[in-house]
Amino acid sequence: MGDFWPVPDVLAHLAGRWRVERTVRDLASGEEGRFEGVTAFGPLTGGGLLHEESGTFTWQGVTRPAARTLRFLPGGSPGTADIRFADGRPFHDLDLTSGHHVADHPCSADLYRGEFTVRDEDHWRTVWRVGGPAKDLVLTTDYARAR
Repeated sequence: MGDFWPVPDVLAHLAGRWRVERTVRDLASGEEGRFEGVTAFGPLTGGGLLHEESGTFTWQGVTRPAARTLRFLPGGSPGTADIRFADGRPFHDLDLTSGHHVADHPCSADLYRGEFTVRDEDHWRTVWRVGGPAKDLVLTTDYARAR
C-alpha cells in the first residue's frame, strides 16, 4: 500500500482537465458499463473548483451522452476539500495529504463508500462501492491529466 503520492493541496492539484475512464459493474446481474470522457476542474466564484464531467456512457450495448457537476469547496483543514452536489447538498470530504482517502456517503438505504488513491502527479483513481437494497455496484474511475 506504499503506492500513494501525497497531495498537500487537493484543490491546487485537481485544477485543470483530466481524461476519465470509468467501469460500472453491477455485482447482482454481472452487467458492466463504461464511461469515457473528460473532467474539467475550473475556478468557482467564492473559492474552490467546479467539477464538470462529460462524455459517453455505454450500458447494455447502448451508448448515451452523460454529464455531472460537483462543487469542490475548501475543506475544514488546509489542503482538503468539501465535495458538494451541484445543488449544494453535501457529498463527502476529501483529504489526499497522504495520497489516499476513504469517504462514506449514505443515500437513502444505500451506502456509497469511496476510496481515493493518487498514483503520481498525473494519475489518480476512485473506487466507489455501492451497497444496499437498491444497488450492488462497483464504480472504478481512472483519471489522467490532460496536457
